[in-house]
Amino acid sequence: METMAVKLEEIRKAAERVAASHGLDLVNLEFAGPAKERTLRIFLEKNAEGRARLKAEIAAGAEGLPERLMEGSLSVEQLSGVTHEDCAAFSRDFGVLLDVEDLIPGGEYTLEASSPGLDRKLSKLEEFQRFAGSLVKIQTFEPVRNNRHWQGRLAAGAAETITLDLGAVKQNSKSRKAGVSTVEIGLSNIEKAQLIPEI
Repeated sequence: METMAVKLEEIRKAAERVAASHGLDLVNLEFAGPAKERTLRIFLEKNAEGRARLKAEIAAGAEGLPERLMEGSLSVEQLSGVTHEDCAAFSRDFGVLLDVEDLIPGGEYTLEASSPGLDRKLSKLEEFQRFAGSLVKIQTFEPVRNNRHWQGRLAAGAAETITLDLGAVKQNSKSRKAGVSTVEIGLSNIEKAQLIPEI
């Protein structure tokens, strides 16, 4: 198991290098499945420069962009800007690198590359800061106000905590019983966090 953890870090670093060469950022990777059906999932997005370029295209009224982006009901940050062609080019180059450097012992695996999706997972402080203002659902390790499941609009937070505006979504009974309009959750207490798509 320890060997695989080391390999995952090597795979992550290799994926970051290949992604950067394509103007992309690695959001996350997952490696799962039984020995003969292993799947390596890579989640990619345009890098900051690529997202800025996409924002400029929207401002200039460029054609061929998704309608929801142009009307403003979907943000560039949520969309991630990755195209099918981006994923195909990354997969081709990364697949060769995986095989040449023999990063996956046994060689039997399926490589999948995609955008993180509108309901993307959040894990790093930078992601929570970047998506401030977005709806999120969070599950904590330890209960906060007797509840481990929260939904709300992500407010700007400090380095160690995030703040959720609970008035933005209908709350479950436990959340309503907490009797508060905002809740602060320590980053180290977050087990799972993901965006809630607003379409």
